[in-house]
Amino acid sequence: MAGRGSRDRAERRGAGELEHAALAVLWATDRPLTPAEVQAGIDGALAYNTVHTILKRLYDKGLVLRDADGRRGAYRPAKDAAQLTAEAMHEALDRGPDPIGALRRFVTGLSAEQERALRELLSADGT
Repeated sequence: MAGRGSRDRAERRGAGELEHAALAVLWATDRPLTPAEVQAGIDGALAYNTVHTILKRLYDKGLVLRDADGRRGAYRPAKDAAQLTAEAMHEALDRGPDPIGALRRFVTGLSAEQERALRELLSADGT
């Protein structure tokens, strides 16, 4: 029984990783992809039904759209990777009791390149 609970937790973590992998495949192209094409892009050994379930979950979360025109059952991302990341960052700041403190800690952990880009973005907004 203990082994089964560990396996269930591993499968839940795996689902999030697989969702990210499916999104990465969709972000890498500019056209909608069928579940079979996503399957090939993730790992051809992954079961088709698993890929289809992942795409349905992403659709239910509003992260992918089903292509109604043309290819039946094709999917495309609803948001690009940068937009999804930015939304996650905003949500994380909104959840915490000290968003300014969180920003302070976040900024101190940036690489030199990321810090330079942030400074450029902030100075561009100020003009």
